[in-house]
Amino acid sequence: MLSPNKIAQIAQISSILEASGYPKPGNVHRTHDFQDMVFEDFLISGIVIGDAVREATSEVLKINPQIKSDEAFLGKYILKAVKETDEWIANNTNLGIIMLLIPIACSGAISNNLTELQSNVGMLMENTNSLDAVSLYKAIGIAKAGGMGSQDEFDVTSIQAQKELISKNQTMYDVLKISASWDSLADELTSKMPITFNIGFKTFSNLKKDYALNISTVLTFLTILSNVPDTLISRKYGEEKAKEVSNLSKELLRFDDYASIDFKNKLIEFDDFLFENRLNPGTTADLTAASIMINYLNDFYENIL
Repeated sequence: MLSPNKIAQIAQISSILEASGYPKPGNVHRTHDFQDMVFEDFLISGIVIGDAVREATSEVLKINPQIKSDEAFLGKYILKAVKETDEWIANNTNLGIIMLLIPIACSGAISNNLTELQSNVGMLMENTNSLDAVSLYKAIGIAKAGGMGSQDEFDVTSIQAQKELISKNQTMYDVLKISASWDSLADELTSKMPITFNIGFKTFSNLKKDYALNISTVLTFLTILSNVPDTLISRKYGEEKAKEVSNLSKELLRFDDYASIDFKNKLIEFDDFLFENRLNPGTTADLTAASIMINYLNDFYENIL
């Protein structure tokens, strides 16, 4: 079993590698900032989640995660990580990453191989409760994140809705399932993370055999984006625009030589186009960080580090 300290390190490394990917099209990176957040904000965010991940993985080793608890668990640590980030950063830099990495980390602490890791992610999510859901809503409120859970039935900005979660016994899994039809991150969390395990992890693991970490990260991002239209873009600009961005990503991946000047120039062109049109594939970035984390957990399972 991996120690909580090691898993926390993996979570921090995965967050920072994703943030450092250059040029990761449409996202903040080392040569492109947004008006309200800069590259260094993402590096700080990747570091400060370490304590929450460490505490979550320590606690999962002390309980029976196969039994639904009367207390919050995953939601509690998602909220803790968001609060710790909020102490340092004024904007939402990593809510989606936290929501993915906390379940992966806890699963990592009770798994011995990749198959168990994916299965236990599903088990942990299915055994969440209504207090986990309330904690998630609070985390979304602190991060001021738009889109997820904002449909009429459960509005994350409503205190009354949080009370109704408890009275109706709506778990974190339940409310994310409601969001799953329009948010790929919510769908990922309620379906054992198929994008992360089947596309992102496999792509990054194969690429890093032949390429440096930076280009492996960027190509993993592009591969996920080419397969899954980004729901942050679709919520803001519609499904057709999200599909258009995915198709542009597919075009880039048709290059035979990712080390060529032509590819690098086209990659920078794509990045500039997305920035100029305010098209931010932020959900894809979250899925990329999760894919990197699974890769490093698997490396330790296979004792190849």
